[in-house]
Amino acid sequence: MKYFRIVTMSGVLLLLIIWGCGESGPLTAKSVLVDNKGQKVGEATLTEIPQGVKVVLKVEKLPPGVHAFHIHEKGVCATPDFAAAGAHFNPFGKKHGLKNSQGPHAGDLPNLYVGPDGKGALEATATLVTLKEGKPNSLFKPGGTSLMIHENPDDDFTDPTGNAGPRIACGVISK
Repeated sequence: MKYFRIVTMSGVLLLLIIWGCGESGPLTAKSVLVDNKGQKVGEATLTEIPQGVKVVLKVEKLPPGVHAFHIHEKGVCATPDFAAAGAHFNPFGKKHGLKNSQGPHAGDLPNLYVGPDGKGALEATATLVTLKEGKPNSLFKPGGTSLMIHENPDDDFTDPTGNAGPRIACGVISK
């Protein structure tokens, strides 16, 4: 009987370790970005952290220079102009720009630098969004959201888009 209890307790302990005591890892999402011709140009991973959502982006085959990078309000990336992605994600009704005293939009992110080889990378924290469903600032809202790269840099102030210019790459944010 004593042997049976030890084996049973060992089995229960092993199951708790395997299942992690009911805890899961951080919430995550991904996005595959395509250009205006529908060709893949990048990937992003999004991870819920205490400060918001960490976005890690890697791109290639893009024009060299500085480009605006935003979260848009709809999870649609229809080529060629990505207009169906709507405006910047702005659930709190703020003005555009990380430097705007009446902003920023929840979807405003730092500019992306792309080198002469067409490759770029960016790591940023979107402090005004979440991956938790059911919240007003959730990136998993009905209709979804997307990541967008624009032709020009964002001036971080001018409403509604920071003079970012045409949209050159888009990726739907998905689980």
